[in-house]
Amino acid sequence: MFQELCAMIKEINPNLAKTNVIYEAFEFADEAHEDQIRNSGEPYISHPLAVASILLDLGLDAITISAAILHDVVEDTSVTLEDVEQNFGSEIALLVDGVTKLSRIEYQSKEEQQVENLRKMFLAMAKDIRVILIKLADRLHNMRTLTHMPVAKQKEIAKETLEIFAPLAHRLGIFKIKWELEDLSLRYLQPEKYYEIVKGIKMKRREREDFINSIINTLQYNLEKVNIEAEINGRPKNFYSIYKKMESQQKGINEIFDLLAIRVVVDNVKDCYGALGIIHTLWKPIPGRFKDYIAMPKPNMYQSLHTTLIGPTGKPFEIQIRTWEMHRTAEYGIAAHWRYKEGQGGKKDVEDKLSWLRQLLEWQTDLRDAKEFMESLKIDVFSDVVYVFTPKGDVVELPAGSVPIDFAYRIHTQVGHSCVGAKVNGRIVSLDYKLANGDIVEILTSKQIQPKSDWLKVVQTSQAKNRIRSWFKKEKRDENVAKGKELFEKEIKKHVNDNFEDKYKQDKLSIIAKKFNFQTADDLYAAIGDGILTPLQILGKLREGKQKDNEADADNNLTVAEEDSNARFGKPSNGIRVKGIENLMVRLSRCCNPLPGDEIIGYITRGRGVSIHRADCSNVQNHCDEEQERIIDVVWDTDTKDKYQVQVEVTAVDRPKLAMDVMNTVVETNTNINSVHARGIKNGLAAVSLKLDIKSLDHLRLVLNRIKKVKDVIEVKRSSPKS
Repeated sequence: MFQELCAMIKEINPNLAKTNVIYEAFEFADEAHEDQIRNSGEPYISHPLAVASILLDLGLDAITISAAILHDVVEDTSVTLEDVEQNFGSEIALLVDGVTKLSRIEYQSKEEQQVENLRKMFLAMAKDIRVILIKLADRLHNMRTLTHMPVAKQKEIAKETLEIFAPLAHRLGIFKIKWELEDLSLRYLQPEKYYEIVKGIKMKRREREDFINSIINTLQYNLEKVNIEAEINGRPKNFYSIYKKMESQQKGINEIFDLLAIRVVVDNVKDCYGALGIIHTLWKPIPGRFKDYIAMPKPNMYQSLHTTLIGPTGKPFEIQIRTWEMHRTAEYGIAAHWRYKEGQGGKKDVEDKLSWLRQLLEWQTDLRDAKEFMESLKIDVFSDVVYVFTPKGDVVELPAGSVPIDFAYRIHTQVGHSCVGAKVNGRIVSLDYKLANGDIVEILTSKQIQPKSDWLKVVQTSQAKNRIRSWFKKEKRDENVAKGKELFEKEIKKHVNDNFEDKYKQDKLSIIAKKFNFQTADDLYAAIGDGILTPLQILGKLREGKQKDNEADADNNLTVAEEDSNARFGKPSNGIRVKGIENLMVRLSRCCNPLPGDEIIGYITRGRGVSIHRADCSNVQNHCDEEQERIIDVVWDTDTKDKYQVQVEVTAVDRPKLAMDVMNTVVETNTNINSVHARGIKNGLAAVSLKLDIKSLDHLRLVLNRIKKVKDVIEVKRSSPKS
């Protein structure tokens, strides 16, 4: 198997044969997958080698080929990502990580799992587009060998391929892969239709070949007369595109005439338009069926002239005209533009072509609901598009079905918020008017206008939906700020004896906000208004601050001896100061995960510095009496900005989307989630374990209080220290 790949390398790109990394990747993967067998009965290593062959055919580099060979070792063997990075470097490790599924997290539904896999895939694509090229090649080989899977699994994989991966190949312009993915999906989803089309095309082959040859001969003769060199051939349309036409037009295979597209490949753009002129003199073009993708390329970089004509027997046929460079792009899409290690000229070009991906990641930031993400993905990335113009002539690409409000938000958020109407081609239209290709759109605005909730029913783009929702969310926030401030001021008035002068109160509120993981005092007021915090909690923090300030004022005249005593704690390390010792390695114990605010104790380990435990940790308590000399005083560094990992356990009534609701609630507190594990337990209950990045005890209390408000949650607690 590897010998076949080596033979392909020598034939397609002999330069790759000079590098050892591909051979080393094979040796590593072959050993890792040694005892694994595919459903077909073949050794598992045959799959990654086949994926590598597909990518080699696309013209990819040695790094990508090697990553393809290694792409399953982390997911399916005991090999870790660190092992891959150590042996092959960070570039290959990044590609392998991008392709690896999120198998370590359990989800409530398949849809949630698919969404998270896609999120990770798109993020990885943004870092390096080769990730998705490996993923597409992986899916293509899996589809080629799908016959060995159970029927239900075949349909499930084929459906996902048709909805996600084939459109993604289209978006990247890799038609060679797109067409095969579509045809293979059709074979498993609609086997009767698939074989009906295969049989129908086979029966009409002779008739079709005679027709095509007559067209080619006539066109070749006339192009040579005007000195246009061209290669002309007939390409059969893929089965899935024929199937779609049969379904949309409610016709049988015998009623579909344009089963073939004739392709004309010339040397330059001038000859493209010259050939078009000759073609239109030879056959009558069908009005409205000419498309100039050279002047206005598709977002996936596809360029070509398309024209549909009436043939000698009255049957329609299509001709596509392009240059050789356009032809390479049409076959290989973005892969044709990615010139790794052979000069970086192509990289900037690819970055520009992937602007839609960066926009997608920006617009999807606020979408956490699985169904909503999938729907917006299908609209923003995988749907047909319309091209409309601004009054200045700039082209704007929108999903098919978009309305003027979508256009307004694409121009600028504020233009969308203040949109009162629109002119399309010079006449006023309603805001739910469906935009068409070539429309010139002008947005009418008014400062008195605000977004309407009804707009969410008509807009198509995620960008517009997110901006409208954000506006309503901000409006609600302003109400909560006002309400929270009023509640807090009322509470302050009850405690006039505490003497919180306005300046002191305002200065300290900003500091207290940061302790609760908020940025400003207004964020704190909003949390009170929303019921996340109570005025008494804030008041308690103010009292603590006042007391500390008073103590600081009383101690302004510290003696030199006292200052020396204070300095006995060394410089901070990992947010910890150790008494009397400098430059000692400090690590926080995983058994109890201490946080700033916890009482802590240090334990001097053998060869690994000082281990920091919570004072109530049973692991260190066991050593206190026996090894007292190893116990050392430690304190938190008050200036630390570090974050610490804390495990939180949630118990709730089991229901769909419980884990997603808990995760969304945590994310809304600006807290990072490292891992989630959701599982059903007895008596109809569920447990959700989360590992979170927490700054302090106050931050943790805020998160716990917020989770307690989630529907059906019974108990939330920080994990107890392990014994």
